[in-house]
Amino acid sequence: MTDVVGVPFDYMPLILATTASLMFAIGAQWQNIGLSTVDGRTGAMVSITAAAATLWIFAPFFMEWHYWLEPAVLIFAAIGLFRPAVSANLAVAGMKYLGPTLVSTLACTSPLFGTVMGVLILGEMFTWPLAIGTGGIMAAVLLLSKRGKVKVDWPFWALFLPIGAAFLRALGHVLSKIGMEAGIPDPYFASIVGFTVSAFLTWSVRGVRREPVVVNWRAPGVKWFALGGATTSAAIICLNTGLLRGDLVVIAPIVATSPIFTMLLSALVFRRERLTGKVVIATFIVVGSVIVIALGR
Repeated sequence: MTDVVGVPFDYMPLILATTASLMFAIGAQWQNIGLSTVDGRTGAMVSITAAAATLWIFAPFFMEWHYWLEPAVLIFAAIGLFRPAVSANLAVAGMKYLGPTLVSTLACTSPLFGTVMGVLILGEMFTWPLAIGTGGIMAAVLLLSKRGKVKVDWPFWALFLPIGAAFLRALGHVLSKIGMEAGIPDPYFASIVGFTVSAFLTWSVRGVRREPVVVNWRAPGVKWFALGGATTSAAIICLNTGLLRGDLVVIAPIVATSPIFTMLLSALVFRRERLTGKVVIATFIVVGSVIVIALGR
């Protein structure tokens, strides 16, 4: 298949984005298991640290060390200052005030932010098939988020917590692509710098607040969060590779399908939820939307 100018279309970004979405969902499942014995805040710290540690273990085999001298490394470091450390904390805070239903609903704005940034900042082309596909994916995720009554006793400003998290995730995508196109075309390097800074920031904040960093390393949940972090690090590499090879307006909505995979894994593999008609409908909507995005290119 070719695009509008007759150049063969590269399907690899679609495959990489879908793989990243699946791996994000798997990582979320590991972390969910870990919550049975470890609190979410400590678990997030362990997960981010494990992601950075996993990347450093493989650094001797994959890292191009000379990239540390490139100015673009500062872009990846800047990403680590807010993703995932700040974006994750905003999402958790939003859960506290708004509840999971509304937070999940507002998280659907992430591909919208990504699309707008891709067009305005990166100069990418947004076509009608992309608009239909993006809208379909957002509708499917929104359908799954409607799973109970929404809290109404929350302050208005709390809405900006999950929206801010969604915005920061999209901004991280944009900066990753800019950094890789500005002199460091290496998804692995982009991932390791971001996670290293984020891990350092997470531990430093607790130190500044003089909060006791006590982690029961023997708790089963720690191992599950560490596994979740390792899985997330692989997902980020897939995501960054997709961003390097493709457009953000294509990658962002596909990566946003992660809740669909999470729900399917919960129902079919982990047996924590029941496979309902809503899940089936949402899955078909997502599959159709991804096909529309692919054919529309």
